[in-house]
Amino acid sequence: MNPNPNGVPVPPTRASAARDVADALTSAHHVVLTTHVNADGDGVGSEIALWYLLRARGVSVSIANPTGIPERFSFMIPEGADASDHAVKEIERADIVASLDIGDLSRLGSLAAVINKRQPPFVCIDHHVGPVKLPPGPCLIAPEATATAELVFDLASVAGWTLTAEVAEALYVGLLTDTGGFRFSNTTARALRVAAALLEKGVDPESIYASVYASAPEGRVRLLAEVLQTLVVEPEVGLAWVSVPADALRRHEVTADDLDGIVEFPRSIAGVRMALLFRHIGNGRIKVSFRSMGEVDVAALAHQFGGGGHHRAAGASLAGTMAEVEEQVLSAARGFLANGQS
Repeated sequence: MNPNPNGVPVPPTRASAARDVADALTSAHHVVLTTHVNADGDGVGSEIALWYLLRARGVSVSIANPTGIPERFSFMIPEGADASDHAVKEIERADIVASLDIGDLSRLGSLAAVINKRQPPFVCIDHHVGPVKLPPGPCLIAPEATATAELVFDLASVAGWTLTAEVAEALYVGLLTDTGGFRFSNTTARALRVAAALLEKGVDPESIYASVYASAPEGRVRLLAEVLQTLVVEPEVGLAWVSVPADALRRHEVTADDLDGIVEFPRSIAGVRMALLFRHIGNGRIKVSFRSMGEVDVAALAHQFGGGGHHRAAGASLAGTMAEVEEQVLSAARGFLANGQS
């Protein structure tokens, strides 16, 4: 392989795993890239960047997600890349499936059953904390990484693949969104070095900010106003939460992606150590988003409910009514905070 053309050294353990993943991907005839249900900027940016990188190596590749790519990321999608509307057929014809930004196959929603049935060759690239529940195959997993986009950058670096402006833009979106605009605690010095390398490839940070954060439909702002009306704060334990009314997305003509960032508002209240957002996701289940400040490890709390994530950002889904799930999770959260767990 060629020497690292991207300028940021890759830790040796990552480099070894990256070589195995690169070898597997470039030896396949048709690769299918996928990410989790309700994809975020890191999942989408990572798979779009890898799509470009593999295409440049002559590999046939497509993106097949369990749910559609959110509209605010559509500016990055290459023509003909997104085959999510017939994802099952793509999985069935793949020589290899590459999952990005997931550590548990269940996060692929309906596609998990297809993969379990067919059992195609599999690789993964992910940065989440917790046990890996994926089919066997080469994996580039580094929980200490800022984002999956950082690991795709490392993969390209180790493989000697030069980043084009399109690849750099997609990876920058992954870093930008998973760090909350480089504000969250996962903003490492290395992440900023990677971001600098991407800027040197021609990334325009203002235009990306405008596309990702400043192109909201009116309904998203009205949704924010309604959800914040549900705010409850318990200052004595440092807990705050909001709930999304069952029909709010329909009434405001928005999608689940438009809820992104709302949980940061209760987290921003002085004295709050843990913030939660509750919303319906269908089939009698409630999704809970966990966020924290300081040393509170919400991934540990989310694990109690079969979820996972990162130290200060995690999620889980539970069966039950909104009232039942709120009672169960809030009780656990109060005890978690009261016991000083972190």
